[in-house]
Amino acid sequence: MILPIYTYGQPVLRKVAQDITPDYPELPKLIEDMFETMYRSEGVGLAAPQIGKDIRVVVVTLDVLKDEYPEYADFNHAYINPHILEYDDSETKTMDEGCLSLPGIHEPVKRPTRILVRWMEPDFTEREEWVDGYLARVLQHEIDHLEGKVFTDRLTPLRKQMIRSKMTALVKGKFRCGYKTK
Repeated sequence: MILPIYTYGQPVLRKVAQDITPDYPELPKLIEDMFETMYRSEGVGLAAPQIGKDIRVVVVTLDVLKDEYPEYADFNHAYINPHILEYDDSETKTMDEGCLSLPGIHEPVKRPTRILVRWMEPDFTEREEWVDGYLARVLQHEIDHLEGKVFTDRLTPLRKQMIRSKMTALVKGKFRCGYKTK
């Protein structure tokens, strides 16, 4: 089932999400719905707060990038209770980011290229791994959502000032996009 995506201004996007336990109701269905919603919205990642749930669940697909990044062919993964344990700040990269919750806004964001992440698989097997490259960027973006942050929080004061009117328009519901929003 395709779910509406909560846009900037919705309070759930500013809440710190809670870890869940294996008895979370209908978790497989939620993950399936999140993947379907993300695919239909043409995103590469989706965090549960973006569909109105303040829980630590993230889905990522990088298959759409397989032409540029062949290592991501067939990459579709759900992360339960993900947490970034460490940032390797020895190398950073600035890239344009966008967000399904901030339609029409794309801005350059500087992030470390390598992070240490701990998460659970959907069967609640615990994993911990150093992640790098484009996946590290996507996970940082999505885990920011779980911490009550959006990518524009990482912009310089000047860039924030430059997009202020776009952000105000989002809060007022004055935007267009090709997917269902709330």
